[in-house]
Amino acid sequence: MRAKKPPAHENHERWLVSYADFITLLFAFFVVMFASTQADKNKARAVSESVREALEHGQFSTAISTVLGRGKHEAHREVLPTERVDKSENRPPPPPPPPPETKAPPHPADLAKSLSTLQQGLEFELKSGKVQLKLEGRGLVISMREAAFFKSGDNSVAPASFPIIAKIADVIQDLPQSLHLEGHTDSVPVHNSRFRSNWELSAARAIAMMELLRQRYQIAPERMAVVGYAENAPADTNDTEEGRAHNRRVDLVVLSEEAMKSEPGAPAGTPAAPAAAPATAPATATRKEP
Repeated sequence: MRAKKPPAHENHERWLVSYADFITLLFAFFVVMFASTQADKNKARAVSESVREALEHGQFSTAISTVLGRGKHEAHREVLPTERVDKSENRPPPPPPPPPETKAPPHPADLAKSLSTLQQGLEFELKSGKVQLKLEGRGLVISMREAAFFKSGDNSVAPASFPIIAKIADVIQDLPQSLHLEGHTDSVPVHNSRFRSNWELSAARAIAMMELLRQRYQIAPERMAVVGYAENAPADTNDTEEGRAHNRRVDLVVLSEEAMKSEPGAPAGTPAAPAAAPATAPATATRKEP
């Protein structure tokens, strides 16, 4: 007769195996989480330091690229050790530098100022009738009477008048306008060995004044033009001695801006100023000069 086996011992501790595996997995999970947490802190610290340096120095360091990595569009681009931030896209362009200061030439409209300066400098000559000043449409007219500047029937400028001419030249020499020198006589015909008519005498006096301004006072000759009107543009009547004395003169005209448009070399298409018709006065007497 076979012997009966005793019943096997029932093992109620098999759950420990599963429990041990579960504990091991939890331990591994927490270890991994702890390690990743420390890595995130270091990474965040590195990013914070790099951003702070970039804000302080206006540069991006390689630490940011190393920590954050590169995008797919920047994989081929080499990151320089220090790359300056380009902020010009959002910054308005700088204002242009101011132009160098240059002394602007006087404007033709400044003739009123020149008139005031001459009135102050020629106060005695104006009161004594040697010089007359007028501001007309064609410009500033400086009338130099014969008695103070020329001998009767002669075109030589009297040396005694040089101080007066110097005051005038000092004002007009720096102006940009053209100058007209206009000779005038009275209606009494001239008879001497030098001049055959008042035309010649008036033109010769204008030329003599022009040469004096050019040689003695350095007025540029290209600014000047001369003309002789004889008795055909009187400033006063020729019926009295006083009137005829006023007519015997040389007018220095500083042209206005409008009058300069009719000058030779004026820009094309500029309308010329209308010319006034000369007035003709009949001769009332005959001047005999030596």
